[in-house]
Amino acid sequence: MSTQTSNVDDDPDVDPRRLRSRARLLDAAARLLTTGGVEAVTIDAVTRASKVAKTTLYRHFGSGTELLAATFERLLPQATRPPATGSLRDQLVALLSQQAALIEEAPLHLSLLAWVSLGPTEGGDDGGSRNSLRARVVENYRKPFDELLASPRARAELGDFDLTLALAQLLGPLVFGVMTGIRIIDRADCVRIVDDFFATHGPREA
Repeated sequence: MSTQTSNVDDDPDVDPRRLRSRARLLDAAARLLTTGGVEAVTIDAVTRASKVAKTTLYRHFGSGTELLAATFERLLPQATRPPATGSLRDQLVALLSQQAALIEEAPLHLSLLAWVSLGPTEGGDDGGSRNSLRARVVENYRKPFDELLASPRARAELGDFDLTLALAQLLGPLVFGVMTGIRIIDRADCVRIVDDFFATHGPREA
C-alpha cells in the first residue's frame, strides 16, 4: 500500500465520507479480485461495482496498480506466529507446514505472490506501489522465521549464518513448488526441507 493510502487510514481527522468511499472502492476491488483475478480489477469495473466516480477513485489511488496493491494488502493474511514450544527443528517444521498450507489453501495468495514478483509495468510510474506491497509480503513471510532464527537459541545450535539466505533455503522450495505446480508441499516435504537446512548449518536435534 502506498504511503498516501496508509495516511488516509491512520489519520483520525480525515473526512468520514472519504473513508467510506475508499472502503467501498476496496470492497468492490476485493470482490472482483477474488472472483475474477487480477485482470478483473480495472478502474471501470471497480467504479461500476462500487458506484464511486472515477474522479473520487483517483483522489484515493493514483493508478490502477496502486488500487490493486491496496486491495491485495487488505487481503494479506496476518503473519503466522511460530509455535511456542518444542525443539527448534520441530518449531521450524510446524511453521513451514503452516506457510505451505496457507499458500495451498488460498489460491488468491498465489496471485499475490505472482503479481508482486513482477516489476512495474512498462513506461509506468507504479513501481512504488508494487515495491511497497512486495516489502510488506516479504515482511509477512519472514517475520515468524526471523523470530526463531535470530534467537540466541538458534545461533547456539546452528552457529553463524546468513539469515536472508536461510530464509531462501527454507521458503524457496515451498514457494517454487506450489507456484509452478510441480507438487503440493506437504508436512513430509517440510520435514525434509528443515532437515536439509539443519544438515547444512549444524547438528540436527534428536
